Amino acid sequence: MKKKKLSPRKILTKKKPEKRLLLTLKERAGRGKSGRITVRHQGGGVKRRYRLVDFGQKKIDVPAKVIALEYDPYRTAFLVLLEYNDKEKRYRLAPGDVKVGDEVICAEKAEVKIGNRIKVKNISVGTMIYNIELVPGDGGKMVRAAGNAAKVLAHEGKYTNLEMPSGEIRKVFQGCFATVGIVSHSEWRYNTIGKAGRNRLRGRRPTVRGTAMNPCDHPHGGGEGRSPIGLKYPKTPWGKHALGVKTRKKKKWTNKYIIKRRKKKK
Repeated sequence: MKKKKLSPRKILTKKKPEKRLLLTLKERAGRGKSGRITVRHQGGGVKRRYRLVDFGQKKIDVPAKVIALEYDPYRTAFLVLLEYNDKEKRYRLAPGDVKVGDEVICAEKAEVKIGNRIKVKNISVGTMIYNIELVPGDGGKMVRAAGNAAKVLAHEGKYTNLEMPSGEIRKVFQGCFATVGIVSHSEWRYNTIGKAGRNRLRGRRPTVRGTAMNPCDHPHGGGEGRSPIGLKYPKTPWGKHALGVKTRKKKKWTNKYIIKRRKKKK
């Protein structure tokens, strides 16, 4: 007899989201300010409320207790609801293996324990971290998706070297904060959509292949039956390169902090 797989959502707390930390976002269905579609294949989907997540560290040196582990419809990771000693409640990105009742703290220097938020200069080499600041005091910007984590490689001068999930090695200021652990819900990557209707519920509309269109509608269109695209490289509907094009700005200000670029996909 086959054992039933334990759903990751079984570990979530059975409670309604915190009302004071909810926000309703207007659905734009891929339309810009002018009302024209700027991002295709978006629209519809189930109604959902945005959770106000504390990516920064507004409550420093105030211990907090994990009172709930909750689902967030706007992201792949789970959230923890923290209650601080002053009875204020805030949402934070949940690390893996966190449990209701655990105590965490955000401080410049604290115990290197899962869920604690500390400055990277006080985190030992080899530790896995997430929700990392790019600029001190600006709030976590990097490594926030489910199952991701960066590794502390070395402390050199005023910088700390980190190995990112992509394989890229970069420097961050030692005054930046980061949370110890790995982002929760690592099983997310193994989810199967199963049917087209589930994608519609997620707000993703159908995508028609360019080869199925007429030549006037797409560069890949035309031909008899299932013909090849007849081009050296695939193009977008507007004639630009569709694959293998670098989208990062050549003069981006953070380039100087990258020691080693990420590995290319084969």
